[in-house]
Amino acid sequence: MSRTTPATLALTKAGVDFTVHAYDYDPDADSIGLAAAAALGEEPSRVLKTLMALVDGKPVLVIVPSDREVAMKKLAAAVGGKSAQMMKPADAERISGYRVGGISPFGQRKPLPAVIEADALAEERVYINGGQRGLQVRLDPNAAGEVLKAMAAQVSG
Repeated sequence: MSRTTPATLALTKAGVDFTVHAYDYDPDADSIGLAAAAALGEEPSRVLKTLMALVDGKPVLVIVPSDREVAMKKLAAAVGGKSAQMMKPADAERISGYRVGGISPFGQRKPLPAVIEADALAEERVYINGGQRGLQVRLDPNAAGEVLKAMAAQVSG
């Protein structure tokens, strides 16, 4: 497994301090995020999942702790929309440039509006997908800084 991905390159270029952590990805897990947290030996609140959604038909990134679900009304409101729904996996892969299970908010094909669960910013360190199935980057959510802070909102239910 390569530890260099568009996500890690984007973080390096932005000057973000991070470490890379590989784990055995289980495509059959009931919850990929919870399986990642267990494999890393971390609390689910520290292992964030990156989801792709549509708000009023437009793509949006959503970053939430792996033990939470997105509240669609809260997501729509966070970006000034009326309705939200999860994106179809094939569309998420085409738009992001990553495979489902390996979608990172960093280094996507084109910048998208993004929202991160505000509670995640209270953690000292979080894990976010590094752009490949079974690869996480560990970083200070506030040091990843303006990239993540600008996205903060309460979007889980």
